[in-house]
Amino acid sequence: MSSVTIALGSLVLMLVFIYAGMHVSITLGLISFVGVWLIRDDAGIAANLLAQAVSDSIASHIFGVVPLFVLTGFLVAYADVGKDAFEVANQAFRRIRGGLGVATVAANAVFAAITGISIASAAVFTRVAVPQMLRFGYQPKFAVGVVAGSSVLGMLIPPSLLMILYGFLSDQSVGDLFTAGIVPGLLLAVAFGVVIVLMAHLRPGMIYRDATPQPMEEEALMPLGEMVRKIVPIVLLIGSILGGIYAGFFTATEAGAVGALMALLIAVVRRKLTLRSFWGVLTETGHVTVSVSFLIICANIYTRMLAMSGTPQAMLEWMSAAGLGVAAFLLIYVLIVILLGTIIDSASILLIMLPLMLPIAQQFDLNLIWFGVVTVVAVEIGLLTPPFGLSIYVIKSTLGKTVDISLGDIFRGTAPFTLTMLVVLALLLAFPQISLVLLK
Repeated sequence: MSSVTIALGSLVLMLVFIYAGMHVSITLGLISFVGVWLIRDDAGIAANLLAQAVSDSIASHIFGVVPLFVLTGFLVAYADVGKDAFEVANQAFRRIRGGLGVATVAANAVFAAITGISIASAAVFTRVAVPQMLRFGYQPKFAVGVVAGSSVLGMLIPPSLLMILYGFLSDQSVGDLFTAGIVPGLLLAVAFGVVIVLMAHLRPGMIYRDATPQPMEEEALMPLGEMVRKIVPIVLLIGSILGGIYAGFFTATEAGAVGALMALLIAVVRRKLTLRSFWGVLTETGHVTVSVSFLIICANIYTRMLAMSGTPQAMLEWMSAAGLGVAAFLLIYVLIVILLGTIIDSASILLIMLPLMLPIAQQFDLNLIWFGVVTVVAVEIGLLTPPFGLSIYVIKSTLGKTVDISLGDIFRGTAPFTLTMLVVLALLLAFPQISLVLLK
């Protein structure tokens, strides 16, 4: 077999192993090792490549950004910052038809600017927003759909764990990726809000249990002092993390440290953190960090195996011979990413696709920061699409037996938001300046 045949065969075998339940990192490492062994016909070379990748992949201090932002996300969840963001947003949008849905999107956008983890957003707002929406006569399908749809903002609005992973894999500035994600993230949040308001006016039966919406119960307005008390920690967190990066005071790694410290202080001041729960936070942070680091190591091995096989160059030559240009490449790439999102998780898609596609994108002279934003949006669509739809399963698990709703209904509830994401993705492809405007 030729080297290219071995590499392409490894792709198919990888998907089979992952879908069969094998851990992504183990799959990448094992298949890459065997691939190099077959290409060079020498197990010693494969073993040396494996050892070198392990020592080189995460040696830089910049990888400290991963545990720091993960720690920040867990601490913020314990400090009830997501709950506060929802309550403040609810006050702001209480007079708008579909206001609780818009408030959920707004609160998710704020929460995303602190944590950067979609799954955390899905879990938090399932507990906070869904009961409120059901209480005021919203359709269960819509209530869980808006939570699932807006949870994807966690991977687009910085800081984003997925953008950090993309930055490592593509050797691009994490700070620039964060900056490039701001406008698309806000655009997506606004688009979600507009869709909810339009649905509430044009198709109220999709939102409310009764086709004619009933007025919300009149609740006492939140006192100004209480609103300030809830807003101040949010402003401090966002200002310390993002403000410091964009003002040039510190790097993305240093911003993660500052964010973790601020989140810890807020959790302690609010008395939301005990020694036992803090140990649990540290343990979970360690689990996630080790998992991400192992993924990066094995992705590095896989990248080297593909480069050794010459597959990216062969694919570029094939595309040139077929007369396919930049537009065709982007459409094929986005379609494959979205389809992969129906069967595997976000990080796995990046680890499989980027080593193969980044060299081609560079040959086409594409801006890799913009390419990263497009990739993240396309990958996040997979969080909402069956049969995998990780956010859907997180919401179903979080609901437990409190709400009687099937997985199919949750997927159907997310459909308007999936379509909205596809429209925003098309805009990002057509107008790259949407992503790059703040970098100029």
